[in-house]
Amino acid sequence: MASSDARGADVPAEEAFRSGFVAIVGRPNVGKSTLLNGLVGEKVAIVSRRPQTTRRRILGIVTTEAAQAVLVDTPGIHKPRTTLGRHMVSAARHSLPDADVVLFVVDVSVAPTDEDRAVAGMVRAAAGPVVLALNKSDLLAPADVVAHTAAYSELAAAERWMLVAAIDGHNLDLLWGMVVTLLPPGPLFYPPEQLSDQTDRVLAAELVREAALRQLRQEVPHGIDVVVTDWQVQPNGVVHIGALVIVERESHKGIVIGAGGRTIKAVGASARRAIERMLTGRVYLELQVKVRTGWRDSAAELKRLGYS
Repeated sequence: MASSDARGADVPAEEAFRSGFVAIVGRPNVGKSTLLNGLVGEKVAIVSRRPQTTRRRILGIVTTEAAQAVLVDTPGIHKPRTTLGRHMVSAARHSLPDADVVLFVVDVSVAPTDEDRAVAGMVRAAAGPVVLALNKSDLLAPADVVAHTAAYSELAAAERWMLVAAIDGHNLDLLWGMVVTLLPPGPLFYPPEQLSDQTDRVLAAELVREAALRQLRQEVPHGIDVVVTDWQVQPNGVVHIGALVIVERESHKGIVIGAGGRTIKAVGASARRAIERMLTGRVYLELQVKVRTGWRDSAAELKRLGYS
């Protein structure tokens, strides 16, 4: 007798429950967070077209009748230029040794880059089995399918691979099936209803940063962070949230605020709608912009912002 899990795959009823940790790794901007959200079925990580959007390790939890996978979304592995960048790369590296499965994500629409080759070296050195997610297959030119697929498969030394398009969910069910078969028998690590390890406060701050990334088109976004400073539920049920948008330079503050405050108002409006969807209720969001000079290279500032 077989049962059907949440990803649509038939699983023998007598088979042992499987569980484990899956490290999602790759260079910046290959769609790791979009893939995470697609597998979880809910938004647990912010996304943007900006590289290095993910800065912290994020857990996305997928639980079915047959298995529980704890997906560890990591910052894109790159050559760091700041203390924050080094922290991000370190977080990604440290996810590999303890992973039961490594999910190596690449942008198959382009040929492998030097950054892909660097990540592949780390992946090959990992102890766990590797599944290669050939993402952005919707952008892959037909003439490049065979060459790019072969190049990445050889690079990762991966026997298991799948062409996927995380943005629309294409083949994510098949990718999920590959991952599940590699998980060891084990117990539930988290309650079945839990989807992430992030608190509402942390995710709200990230949603503000995501809105800022989408509004700003200059170098400023790399020097932006957001921290929630106030969270109060009013008697009428409205959640009052106060947050600081932190920038590195005084000139950046003016750009983020915009002429007549238009930019920060647009950021706030977009973020408020996203937070309301997350909380399924009304939100009053108040944003302030503050300068913390060179915070990405300050150990004290990074600690204050929760990066170490």
